[in-house]
This record gives sequence, C-alpha cells and structure tokens, in this order.
Amino acid sequence: MKYPIDLHTHTIASDHAYSTLVECVHEAKNVGLKMFATTDHGPEVSDGPHPWHFNNLKVVPRICEGVAVLRGAEANIVSDGSIDITNEQVKNLDIVLAGFHPNYIPTTVEEHTRLYKKVIQSGLVDVISHPGSARYPSDYEEVLVCAKENNVAIEINSSSDINTRFGSHDNCIEIAKLAKKIGNTISLGSDAHICYYIGNFESVLEILKQADISDDKIINTSPSKVLDFLESRGHKPIVEMRNFFNN
Repeated sequence: MKYPIDLHTHTIASDHAYSTLVECVHEAKNVGLKMFATTDHGPEVSDGPHPWHFNNLKVVPRICEGVAVLRGAEANIVSDGSIDITNEQVKNLDIVLAGFHPNYIPTTVEEHTRLYKKVIQSGLVDVISHPGSARYPSDYEEVLVCAKENNVAIEINSSSDINTRFGSHDNCIEIAKLAKKIGNTISLGSDAHICYYIGNFESVLEILKQADISDDKIINTSPSKVLDFLESRGHKPIVEMRNFFNN
C-alpha cells in the first residue's frame, strides 16, 4: 500500500459506527495496513463513549495480529475553544484529533476560524480533522498558517463528501492546495465507521493529485514517520512499536 497507515477510524464505542476494534484489526490486516489509530468521538456528542473509554485504552495491545494500534480520540471542539478530552486523558493517548461535530451549532466563518486557532494553539491536539466540512467554513489560510506554526497536522479526510459532510469536496481541494503552499504536515484518515472502509483512501488520492502534494509532507507513508511526528508533538515514545518495526 502506498499509504499503509490510517489515522482516523471509529468503532462501536461511537454508537453511529458499526464495527468492534477487533474487527477493525482484522480488516486492517486483510488490506495490508501496518498501523491505524482508533479515534472514537469525545463524550460531548450524544453518542460518544463514556470518558472511561479513553482512560482504559491502555488495555489495547500495542501490536494486534501484526498491526500497530495507536490509542487515540477524535475530540469535539466546543464553544469556548476547548476540547472534550481532559488534559490527563491527552497525556495517556498516542494521538488526538479534533474537529467540529453536531454538538457545536455553526456560527460564522470568523468564529469557526477563532476556535480552530485556539484549539491548535492549546498544544493538546495533533491533527485537525476534516477542516473542509461545508457546515463549518473557516478562513482556511489563516487556520493552516496557525497549524504550521504550531506543528499540528491537517487532515485530508476520505469520507468527506463521500459518506458524510456532503458539499465539502471543493473545500478539501482548496485546503490541500493551501497546505502545499504553506508547507503543512498532512495526515490521511479514512474516517471509517465500519471496518470495511478502513484504509480506503480512494477519494484522498484524487485530492492529493489535484493539489500536487508530494509524499514527503504526508506522515502516513511509514510507521516511523508517524511516530517521529507524534514524538515531535511531545508524546512519549512508543518503544514497543519502534522495536516491532525496526526488527
């Protein structure tokens, strides 16, 4: 696989998803992924898991059936510019995504931009998820410059305008082109809500081609690249994964 890592997936811990973590592991192995992040929604959305879900991710083995599993969350941005994952939970997670979801009622481009920037500058979030959402437009250039300055990755999401967030396609292309110009770190996520979509980057490939983004800015090309990025963000080294991929 050109991109053997999926950094945005969901399980039945988010009620509107349909596969268990074990099923996601099986499918990741089937399609040839080396690593994926399990990133269920924060508790602010009505069907998000209980906070204990994130506290207990430590029971998930680092390597499952030959696939590395990053313990993560997709936090919800809330109206004061914070996220619904606690600082203590962030410390114990490998990766934290954050984006706008229905818990936040859309307001204005200016307010969405302000909240994105506040979340980026908080130091708690590694990846901004699906920033091209048509429901939450922002000043994309201002957001991406802020992300670049704070070493936060920008996601290109394979479900936007395919399974959800319809009307986002042109926004995603614009964001990708801006990311190329600004030099942002890019994260790819299937946003799979069923295991059979995990690792599906078909729509992403089209966007990357239109924006002419080279692989050097995409962290999904190798496990070591993902681990390097997460360590650069202040996360603890995951020794078990380093050893597994170095052997």
